[in-house]
Amino acid sequence: MAVGYTIWHKHKKLYMSKTVTIFSTPVCHYCHMAKDFFAENNIAFTEHDVASDLEKRKEMVDMTGQMGVPVIRIEDDVIVGFDEAKVKELLGV
Repeated sequence: MAVGYTIWHKHKKLYMSKTVTIFSTPVCHYCHMAKDFFAENNIAFTEHDVASDLEKRKEMVDMTGQMGVPVIRIEDDVIVGFDEAKVKELLGV
């Protein structure tokens, strides 16, 4: 899923979207904080529960080299943990 936001380019308003994915577990406090942030800012995202989805858990470990959650992928950028400032920067929120 994608988040939409507006930018200006040569006096034109452009619509941009970015793909947002979160790898999380049901009991992770920071995962809930990240998902609440996305909801409050109307940011659509795809969620993968790595506690129950072994294939997505392997994908996350292959991507980051570790098991910590949340892992947030915004396009090609990967954030381990919930770094709100970095998420805002990458999304232009």
